[in-house]
Amino acid sequence: MPVKVDFKDITRQVAGVTRELLAVAGIRPGRILVVGCSTSEIAGQKIGTSSSLDIGRAVVEGLLEATAEAQVYLAAQCCEHLNRALVIEAQAAEIYGLEEVTVVPALKAGGALATAAYEALHRPVVVARVQAHAGLDIGGTLIGMHLRPVAVPVRLEVKTIGAATLTMARTRPPLIGGERAVYPPRTRGVLDHLGS
Repeated sequence: MPVKVDFKDITRQVAGVTRELLAVAGIRPGRILVVGCSTSEIAGQKIGTSSSLDIGRAVVEGLLEATAEAQVYLAAQCCEHLNRALVIEAQAAEIYGLEEVTVVPALKAGGALATAAYEALHRPVVVARVQAHAGLDIGGTLIGMHLRPVAVPVRLEVKTIGAATLTMARTRPPLIGGERAVYPPRTRGVLDHLGS
């Protein structure tokens, strides 16, 4: 069911959720946050049916506000028509050795989020894939292919942006070595959960 969208409210909500996710996930400066977003879902419509560049711009404004404060790179996922490629700053692509592809996202081939990110970033490029340190999925766009192993769900108080559900994750390095291995203190809870 369609919902009334307030662009300033969307920007405020997205910035708040992004700040909280980055803090809870412990993302350090220079890391990558991957974001997928269905503007159709925010507006209460089925994913891919009612893309809105205005909503996309409101989302990107909030994302860039929060990522700039944290000095984290935003990777904005395109839709499946562009194989879920990502818009990111050229500097990040160079630092991480990411594979650039030649395309400019558009509303019907890339989606509203990627199109708005391409407009807003200083030196945008599109890359085929990333291995991000954390992820924010607004509206069930499936960002998992762009997260580093091991992805760990993050639960926050805010569960929706507009009518779109939120799914968030942080990542951690895989634990290796078996029963004789020694792990840093921050992994103790993980080991307890695994029954080690």
